[in-house]
Amino acid sequence: MEISRFFLVSAISLCVFASGSFSIEDFHRAFPIVEPDPHHTKLRLSKEGLEAIERIKSPIAAVAVIGPYRSGKSFLLNQLLSLSCYEGFGVGHMRDTKTKGIWVWGTPLQLDIDGIKTSVFYLDTEGFESVGKSNVYDDRIFALATVMSSVLIYNLPETIREADISRLSFAVELAEEFYGRFGQDVAFEPAKLLWLIQRDFLQGKSVQEMVNEALRRVPNYDGDKNIDQVNEIRESLAVMGDNSTAFSLPQPHLQRTKLCDMKDGELDRMYVEKREQLKQLVASIIRPKIVQGKTLNGKEFVSFLEQILEALNKGEIPSTGSLVEVFNKGILERCLKLYSERMAQVGLPVSEQSLKEAHEGFKDQAIRVFDEQHFGRNHAKRSVTKLEEEILKVYKNFVLANEYLSSKLCEALYTRCEDKMDQLQILRLPSMAKFNAGFLQCNQSFERECIGPSKISYEQRMMKMLGKSRSLFIKEYNHRLFNWLVAFSLVMVVVGRFIVKFILIEIGAWILFIFLETYTRMFWSAESLYYNPVWHFIVATWETLVYSPILDLDRWAIPMCVIAFALALYWRCYGRRKHGSHWLLPLYNDHKSGPNRPRSD
Repeated sequence: MEISRFFLVSAISLCVFASGSFSIEDFHRAFPIVEPDPHHTKLRLSKEGLEAIERIKSPIAAVAVIGPYRSGKSFLLNQLLSLSCYEGFGVGHMRDTKTKGIWVWGTPLQLDIDGIKTSVFYLDTEGFESVGKSNVYDDRIFALATVMSSVLIYNLPETIREADISRLSFAVELAEEFYGRFGQDVAFEPAKLLWLIQRDFLQGKSVQEMVNEALRRVPNYDGDKNIDQVNEIRESLAVMGDNSTAFSLPQPHLQRTKLCDMKDGELDRMYVEKREQLKQLVASIIRPKIVQGKTLNGKEFVSFLEQILEALNKGEIPSTGSLVEVFNKGILERCLKLYSERMAQVGLPVSEQSLKEAHEGFKDQAIRVFDEQHFGRNHAKRSVTKLEEEILKVYKNFVLANEYLSSKLCEALYTRCEDKMDQLQILRLPSMAKFNAGFLQCNQSFERECIGPSKISYEQRMMKMLGKSRSLFIKEYNHRLFNWLVAFSLVMVVVGRFIVKFILIEIGAWILFIFLETYTRMFWSAESLYYNPVWHFIVATWETLVYSPILDLDRWAIPMCVIAFALALYWRCYGRRKHGSHWLLPLYNDHKSGPNRPRSD
């Protein structure tokens, strides 16, 4: 029992050790990196193949082979990798397609490209026009291979058909959107298009002449829209001539079903020579994949692939517009952040015009930055529109914040003025001058400090409140002043009679008291008094005494009365002893208590 347990543990340990020791050799085979969904219309990533790419630390380049199904793409890749059919990509001999989605050879070739050690992956793609697939699915395969590869080998048997040219519409649109922006970091450098024509005889023409003839504009006398579209693609491909090349490859052997069992010595000698030339050609034109100005390692390449696949799966058909959105997404977010940061520096609340001017200025700045950095040409307009929409959303939030802060500020100022007006209503000594000064100060501070969109509405409320306060103060002012003057006259009578004993003070106080009381009795109401010139003179004198910018008697009335009473009391008790009774003003003379009064025993 112990022996069997020992062998079991040993076996498990050996398996673990073996798997760890030969983990690199596990990648020496083909892996799927993109596979079709169950409905065979869209694509999804395969984790198994992505692991083979993610482990690469050096810059990556990819060679993809596209073309019709059953055209020998997998066999061609095996030949370029010097692999047999039994160890390389699977080669099918049946009518159905062998490769599904996109496959990658797990062990990249190591090339020194312009002094940069580069890992070159070879990609096998599912053939076009196979049974049970939609054209949209083929377009997605073609689009993905076009974007992710550095060299795109368009494998065509015998000749170039109209349908073969039509399939390049995506590559043309992609080139028009992304390429040719010199002096700036392009989204990704274009894949080199390699026309590979597999046929034995070219009827005296070179393969490049054959391609040029196929790309020559076809007359369209009947106005067929399809012909016009293909002609547009032809013209664009002709412009892209610097980014494409052509190569012919003869058939390796007449017995195509036995190719996998043949060695190089059994294959056509011309084919072997041309195959080696093709390897050298691919090695000479391939470059590391450049995305946004930098090369990609394994993890970055997989991240790039995820972005592209997400974009191509959007909508019913793959479009360069979706790719433009993907590449511009980060730039759009940075520009939106720039706009938000600039707007956040505006000290809210501000006037609507100031906020709008700041919005327009920072919006232009963000769009200018986007124009300098964005990818794409025609479809970039959609990204600009989206940026403007996002900026508008942020602006609306700032408008709401500005309205709230403006309302909050103006409400606080309004409340402060309202409290100020309430305090002026209950002055101990009523003063129109002080009320007017407080009224003016409150109104000016409100006009100066209340800003923003709420100012207009609060100005209307402010005017109503100030108007009511002013009317109420004027209504109560004359009545309170009349009562104050009556009380003041009686107080001065007492002061002049018994404390200070100034005859003129007492006489003046009695005159004021009699005038106030008899006038109201004679004319039936106190209101008629307020129109009398004498009353106006009294009011003017009162205002001069009670309030001035230097002295506010309402604030200092009680301290001054206390001081005056203390001085009068001091004089009453001690002043007459020191200075005698000689005064400039006539005083009361009490003969009964004078010094010549005879004594009585």
